[in-house]
Amino acid sequence: MSIVQSLLPEYDHELATTRRLLERVPEAEFAWKPHPKSMTLGQLAGHVANIPFWCSATMAATFYDLAASSDKETRLDAPESRAVLLEEFDKKVAAARASLAKATDAEMMAPWTLKHGGHEIFTLPRVAAVRSFVMNHLIHHRGQLSVYLRLKDVPLPPIYGPTADEQP
Repeated sequence: MSIVQSLLPEYDHELATTRRLLERVPEAEFAWKPHPKSMTLGQLAGHVANIPFWCSATMAATFYDLAASSDKETRLDAPESRAVLLEEFDKKVAAARASLAKATDAEMMAPWTLKHGGHEIFTLPRVAAVRSFVMNHLIHHRGQLSVYLRLKDVPLPPIYGPTADEQP
């Protein structure tokens, strides 16, 4: 089994779970935030929806330079609506999956670097960058988003099993 063949089921599972959570984000609460130092609910949802972009960026080249990028994709603003949020998410998930699905083991083991100008933030094998910088990053912010939704009394969908809101 190739690296990608072992990674795609995890990718599909985590991104489907994330979409179910994003479907619950209430548009009327996009401006709400739990603390002055926190992102708004809309900003956090937009960030979560944008994380699949980083899988595409990781697969497209051997490095990404944040300082050289004028790419708005690196950080999205709060979405206009939940429909726009889900449309952007779906587009990025599909593009990332397509770029991941065609990768060879050699490409997955090649070093990938995130840098900011002359500063190297990290270098990892591409598969490790996808797992940590993309998947774990997504899971981390999805956890934050589930807390935001809980604080707003939005019923949570199952993530790794039943929630207090949805028992089987």
